[in-house]
Amino acid sequence: MDKILYIVRGLPGSGKSTFAKSIAPVHFEADMFFMNNGEYKFDFSKIKEAHQWCQESTRDAMVSGSPKVAVSNTFTQEWEMKPYYEMAEKYGYMVFSVIVENRHGGKNVHGVPEATLDNMRKRFEFSL
Repeated sequence: MDKILYIVRGLPGSGKSTFAKSIAPVHFEADMFFMNNGEYKFDFSKIKEAHQWCQESTRDAMVSGSPKVAVSNTFTQEWEMKPYYEMAEKYGYMVFSVIVENRHGGKNVHGVPEATLDNMRKRFEFSL
């Protein structure tokens, strides 16, 4: 296993970012796109652009041969992970998909409303 892509999934506040950083030296997530001078400034109108940036950054890391890469986003639906699986196949990466559960009572640091979290829970897809 020379090259590994970790896809880290879960709801806001579950600890995805913390976990991803602990398992791979190279880590990306769409939220990074919204960081401006150390401050998080979310703009829903740019969410598609943020995910495109995340995919491109992950691809660049794979092209450069980074041995371990982690990408952490909510990934509530299977189709959201597809581009990453395709990149992994193209660049010879084994993929581990990890769901992080919020069993520690973590709070989402970006203030995602409870109604939005409920919708995310309802649409969360996984394969066993």
